Amino acid sequence: EILASVGSSGYSHDTRQGFVDMTRALRSPGSTLKPLVYALAFDEGLAHPQTMIDDRPMRFGSYAPQNFDGLYRGPVTIEQALQLSLNIPVVALTAELGPARLVAGLKRAGVTPVLPGDAPPGLALALGGVGVTAEDLTALYAGLASGGLAVPLSARPAALPPVRERIVSPEAAWQVGHILAGMPPPPNAPRQRLAYKTGTSYGHRDTWAVGFDARHVVTVWMGRPDGTPVPGAFGADVAAPVLFEAFARLKPALDPLPPPPPGALMLSTAALPAPLRAFHPRAAAFAAEAGPELAFPPDGALVETAGGPLTVKIAGGRPPFTLLANGAPIVVATRSRAPDLALAPGHVTLSVIDAGGGSARAAIEVR
Repeated sequence: EILASVGSSGYSHDTRQGFVDMTRALRSPGSTLKPLVYALAFDEGLAHPQTMIDDRPMRFGSYAPQNFDGLYRGPVTIEQALQLSLNIPVVALTAELGPARLVAGLKRAGVTPVLPGDAPPGLALALGGVGVTAEDLTALYAGLASGGLAVPLSARPAALPPVRERIVSPEAAWQVGHILAGMPPPPNAPRQRLAYKTGTSYGHRDTWAVGFDARHVVTVWMGRPDGTPVPGAFGADVAAPVLFEAFARLKPALDPLPPPPPGALMLSTAALPAPLRAFHPRAAAFAAEAGPELAFPPDGALVETAGGPLTVKIAGGRPPFTLLANGAPIVVATRSRAPDLALAPGHVTLSVIDAGGGSARAAIEVR
């Protein structure tokens, strides 16, 4: 039952297109479809929450996805990949499943996905390359919250149909919910176990947060109705706090999520059956990972520091970084891409080494 639906900030707000019901508007879901990909992969025996998967540059034919922040984490568990919302692992699993299987899963959940130009589904589907509505996402997450069974949405109280479409197994639905419940809440939000996922569409046009406990599902979309980008807006920063506030207004405490079903495999990576310990994509070609570059100072630069620190700027590469001056380490294992270095005046060969062993250097003069 739909208890509340707010389609705009105000029906009479003409300048904000308040007459448009954004709960029914087709928008890109960003990363909010990723939980379904992982649930389908669990059911297919491709992965388990503790399966290791590579997060590094890969190419799938002509498609070379990147993570939102441009960084790569190397080997991670599936649980970490979902909680960090990494793009490479979920695309690798989508390639193994086949995008058509993801579309079928969406339709079983009651979602009507609209593909650009009626094109066949591609791997970008997993990253939000499809049109869905806020009502669609609510139905999808209601199904995950209901043990993998589809939940038809209705504005009036109605009994569930005697036969409901199964989206994924109870075990897969619980595993995904358990992972999402391990997400840290936004700053200043109550520390309660709410299973939730955020999403940000390409160009920052849509920000999402969808969450559930044992009884309720809430979907939050924020953006501009005309599709104008909102630079710097992310679902985790903008929509997630609203999601937690909505639950706080709904009830004083969350209804606890259910315990694992009997068939859920609760094992560490090392204890998993050998085929489940690591996922190796068959459809991907590993791309050479770009090493770091010293964006500043450039090679041959004369730098005036007036006795103060020199702020170095690092582009590319994978943190943490180690910086050396004339072969001697001066900063070790920093994740900053703009560290401050205390350098003595004179000729200095500045070097940077990233986590993958890539390196760059610049010969400079400090005054």
